[in-house]
Amino acid sequence: MESTKVPVNPVPLEDAEFTPRQNAVLEAALHLLVEGGGGALTTARIAKAANCSKESLYKWFGDRDGLLAAIIEYQAGKVRLPEAATLPETARSFRNSLERFAFDLLSVLSGDVSLALNRLAIGQASREDAHLGTLVLERGRRVIGLRAGALLEAGRTKGFIAYDDGEEAFGTLYGLIIRDIHVRRLLGDESASGNGMLERQAKKAVEQFFSLYGTAGSSGSELEPVRMNK
Repeated sequence: MESTKVPVNPVPLEDAEFTPRQNAVLEAALHLLVEGGGGALTTARIAKAANCSKESLYKWFGDRDGLLAAIIEYQAGKVRLPEAATLPETARSFRNSLERFAFDLLSVLSGDVSLALNRLAIGQASREDAHLGTLVLERGRRVIGLRAGALLEAGRTKGFIAYDDGEEAFGTLYGLIIRDIHVRRLLGDESASGNGMLERQAKKAVEQFFSLYGTAGSSGSELEPVRMNK
């Protein structure tokens, strides 16, 4: 079977910078998605909710797939990771960055917007013209993985962790963080949420990751607690 090509116009997340006005439009679209599902994401409804013209929507995001890609990028951007110029220099800052990443990832994936996007993608998965699942993978997990990979590589370069395969290391970290929380939330389990639970899970995941990949230079004896909340 040939791979599905996704006809989207927006630039990738690592190059995308939404303006404040575009952010407001995306927030309006997110609200419509959560409240009304995929059927609510019409040009007319978004334009009305965001108080902008349809022409502006087409100019900024292109077609419906372009808008969905922008929504996914906007959501993925909420997962905080250090920029290249501010990559961790100490074991403490490296571990804190991983814990912050883990908490943000859990918060985003267990939030109403991501749940609505994933439910919509799952519902469309059997359709040949459905692109949302590919968008979620390409504009969400893959791009986050690339950015997180840079953080892991910085930790390896500094000697805080050791691994042979970067993709495998990230896959392990991702699995330790998410576990079954995302599936439980998709199924309506409200107990798999709350900042306290997510913070504990984030710290536990990073601790388990260091037990697998940590080195003598990643000793937690010098570490101080990191506040997760924004």
